[in-house]
Amino acid sequence: MLEYRVLSSGIIVVRKQGNDWLYLLLRAYNYWDFPKGIVEKGESPIEGAKREVEEETTIKSVFFDWGFECRETEPYNKGKIARYYIARTEESDVELPVNPLIGRPEHDEFRWVTYADALNMVSNRVKPILEWANSVISGKGAAS
Repeated sequence: MLEYRVLSSGIIVVRKQGNDWLYLLLRAYNYWDFPKGIVEKGESPIEGAKREVEEETTIKSVFFDWGFECRETEPYNKGKIARYYIARTEESDVELPVNPLIGRPEHDEFRWVTYADALNMVSNRVKPILEWANSVISGKGAAS
């Protein structure tokens, strides 16, 4: 098995609207994904995931109602792995702030979408992660 060289960590951020769970997706170029980024030196993957959510969306409060279980993508982009946790927020306002290192926001757009819409938007690499998260959130699967 290929050992990953770079770990990216993120959070599947959800919020309740009526009876529906909405998923926060971010678009960079033509790709929709969840908030995530490289885990920095001295930082745990969960710390990195929380930092990335705040840096990329300005959402400060996330609650790990389903625990700290995670799922990882298959290796992509020369051995990179993306690890995702699930967290709820009560915040609906999202901003895409300028990243000072690149002089522009990292993402072009955000959307709060239903599971069905998210499934049609994310790449094949991210679909199994979304399916796992939906199973956990809807109570149809174990968090482990």
